[in-house]
Amino acid sequence: MARVQLRFSPIIPTIASFLLAALWGLSVFAGWGLEAFCSGGESTSTCSQRLGTVSTVSGLFAALAACCTAAAWLLPWSRHDPRTFAQLMGAGVVFWIVAEGVLFLGGMLVR
Repeated sequence: MARVQLRFSPIIPTIASFLLAALWGLSVFAGWGLEAFCSGGESTSTCSQRLGTVSTVSGLFAALAACCTAAAWLLPWSRHDPRTFAQLMGAGVVFWIVAEGVLFLGGMLVR
């Protein structure tokens, strides 16, 4: 049975990772999360404190995502082996998605 090998440009997961990182960063540091989840009738300071806790938990996954993405590009053995590069970039994108999911679900619970 022949193996089908898909080749894709490394720029595609890199751009996806950077876009997810930008969305996460804007949600946490630029106030998008506060605007989305704390604009109801409750005290903004109480909601902000709870959202800060959610952001911290989400930040753990974001840090893992950033490390995977950086490792894929910076480690010589990763750059020279397409399979290792794809695994690290894939893990980075998955961790960004998890970080966004934790932020969203946590924000919904904070609300």
